[in-house]
Amino acid sequence: MAAGELFSDDDRRQIDTTIRTAEQLSRFEFSTYVGSVAGDPRSFATQLHNTLVVPQKSLLIMVDPQQRVLEVVTGRKVRERLPDSEVLSVVAVMQAEFAEGDLVGGIVRGISKLAEMARRSLPSS
Repeated sequence: MAAGELFSDDDRRQIDTTIRTAEQLSRFEFSTYVGSVAGDPRSFATQLHNTLVVPQKSLLIMVDPQQRVLEVVTGRKVRERLPDSEVLSVVAVMQAEFAEGDLVGGIVRGISKLAEMARRSLPSS
Protein backbone atom coordinates (compact mmCIF):
# COMPACT_ATOMS: atom_id res chain seq x y z
CA MET A 1 0.00 0.00 0.00
CA ALA A 2 1.40 3.37 -0.97
CA ALA A 3 1.05 6.76 0.72
CA GLY A 4 1.95 5.66 4.23
CA GLU A 5 1.78 9.20 5.57
CA LEU A 6 -1.98 9.28 4.93
CA PHE A 7 -2.60 6.39 7.32
CA SER A 8 -1.80 5.70 10.93
CA ASP A 9 -0.61 2.25 11.97
CA ASP A 10 -4.15 1.52 13.20
CA ASP A 11 -5.58 2.59 9.84
CA ARG A 12 -3.20 0.27 8.00
CA ARG A 13 -4.07 -2.62 10.32
CA GLN A 14 -7.78 -2.01 9.80
CA ILE A 15 -7.40 -2.01 6.01
CA ASP A 16 -5.13 -5.09 6.08
CA THR A 17 -7.55 -6.99 8.32
CA THR A 18 -10.45 -6.06 6.05
CA ILE A 19 -8.50 -7.28 3.01
CA ARG A 20 -7.68 -10.62 4.66
CA THR A 21 -11.33 -11.13 5.61
CA ALA A 22 -12.49 -10.13 2.12
CA GLU A 23 -10.10 -12.59 0.50
CA GLN A 24 -11.33 -15.41 2.72
CA LEU A 25 -14.98 -14.59 2.02
CA SER A 26 -14.74 -14.10 -1.73
CA ARG A 27 -11.74 -16.24 -2.71
CA PHE A 28 -10.39 -13.28 -4.68
CA GLU A 29 -7.26 -11.21 -4.08
CA PHE A 30 -7.78 -7.59 -3.00
CA SER A 31 -5.17 -4.84 -3.36
CA THR A 32 -5.23 -1.14 -2.66
CA TYR A 33 -3.15 1.71 -3.95
CA VAL A 34 -3.50 5.12 -2.33
CA GLY A 35 -1.26 7.79 -3.75
CA SER A 36 -0.42 9.93 -6.74
CA VAL A 37 -1.59 8.81 -10.16
CA ALA A 38 0.57 9.38 -13.23
CA GLY A 39 -1.32 10.08 -16.46
CA ASP A 40 -4.78 8.72 -17.18
CA PRO A 41 -6.20 7.28 -13.92
CA ARG A 42 -7.90 4.27 -15.53
CA SER A 43 -4.79 3.32 -17.49
CA PHE A 44 -2.63 3.78 -14.39
CA ALA A 45 -4.96 1.56 -12.33
CA THR A 46 -5.07 -1.08 -15.06
CA GLN A 47 -1.28 -1.14 -15.27
CA LEU A 48 -1.06 -1.62 -11.49
CA HIS A 49 -3.67 -4.37 -11.64
CA ASN A 50 -1.75 -6.18 -14.37
CA THR A 51 1.32 -6.41 -12.08
CA LEU A 52 -0.58 -8.40 -9.44
CA VAL A 53 0.29 -12.07 -8.95
CA VAL A 54 -3.02 -13.40 -10.32
CA PRO A 55 -4.71 -10.44 -12.03
CA GLN A 56 -7.63 -12.48 -13.38
CA LYS A 57 -8.67 -13.30 -9.78
CA SER A 58 -7.86 -9.87 -8.33
CA LEU A 59 -9.50 -6.55 -7.55
CA LEU A 60 -7.52 -3.34 -7.29
CA ILE A 61 -8.90 -0.27 -5.55
CA MET A 62 -6.90 2.81 -6.49
CA VAL A 63 -7.43 6.16 -4.79
CA ASP A 64 -5.65 9.44 -5.45
CA PRO A 65 -6.95 11.72 -2.68
CA GLN A 66 -5.27 14.82 -4.13
CA GLN A 67 -6.87 14.44 -7.56
CA ARG A 68 -10.07 13.00 -6.04
CA VAL A 69 -9.85 9.92 -8.25
CA LEU A 70 -11.18 6.45 -7.50
CA GLU A 71 -10.82 3.47 -9.81
CA VAL A 72 -11.70 -0.18 -9.22
CA VAL A 73 -10.19 -2.70 -11.64
CA THR A 74 -11.45 -6.27 -11.66
CA GLY A 75 -9.95 -9.33 -13.28
CA ARG A 76 -11.76 -11.64 -15.70
CA LYS A 77 -12.72 -14.24 -13.06
CA VAL A 78 -13.92 -11.50 -10.72
CA ARG A 79 -16.17 -10.00 -13.41
CA GLU A 80 -17.83 -13.39 -13.88
CA ARG A 81 -19.19 -13.12 -10.34
CA LEU A 82 -19.17 -9.38 -9.77
CA PRO A 83 -20.61 -7.39 -12.68
CA ASP A 84 -19.60 -3.80 -13.35
CA SER A 85 -23.02 -2.55 -12.20
CA GLU A 86 -22.41 -3.94 -8.70
CA VAL A 87 -18.89 -2.54 -8.62
CA LEU A 88 -20.24 0.89 -9.61
CA SER A 89 -22.76 0.79 -6.76
CA VAL A 90 -19.89 0.20 -4.33
CA VAL A 91 -17.85 2.99 -5.93
CA ALA A 92 -20.75 5.37 -5.20
CA VAL A 93 -20.74 4.31 -1.53
CA MET A 94 -16.98 4.81 -1.31
CA GLN A 95 -17.17 8.23 -2.95
CA ALA A 96 -19.79 9.31 -0.42
CA GLU A 97 -17.47 8.25 2.44
CA PHE A 98 -14.55 10.08 0.84
CA ALA A 99 -16.68 13.23 0.42
CA GLU A 100 -17.30 13.12 4.18
CA GLY A 101 -13.54 13.04 4.72
CA ASP A 102 -13.37 9.36 5.72
CA LEU A 103 -10.71 7.85 3.46
CA VAL A 104 -10.11 4.76 5.60
CA GLY A 105 -13.83 4.17 6.18
CA GLY A 106 -14.53 4.41 2.46
CA ILE A 107 -11.80 1.93 1.59
CA VAL A 108 -12.82 -0.51 4.33
CA ARG A 109 -16.50 -0.27 3.48
CA GLY A 110 -15.81 -0.70 -0.24
CA ILE A 111 -13.64 -3.77 0.26
CA SER A 112 -16.21 -5.31 2.60
CA LYS A 113 -19.13 -4.68 0.25
CA LEU A 114 -17.28 -6.03 -2.79
CA ALA A 115 -16.30 -9.17 -0.87
CA GLU A 116 -19.85 -9.73 0.36
CA MET A 117 -21.28 -9.35 -3.15
CA ALA A 118 -18.68 -11.77 -4.54
CA ARG A 119 -19.33 -14.25 -1.72
CA ARG A 120 -23.06 -14.30 -2.45
CA SER A 121 -22.32 -15.39 -6.00
CA LEU A 122 -19.96 -18.25 -5.04
CA PRO A 123 -21.01 -21.53 -6.64
CA SER A 124 -22.49 -24.03 -4.18
CA SER A 125 -20.33 -27.02 -3.33
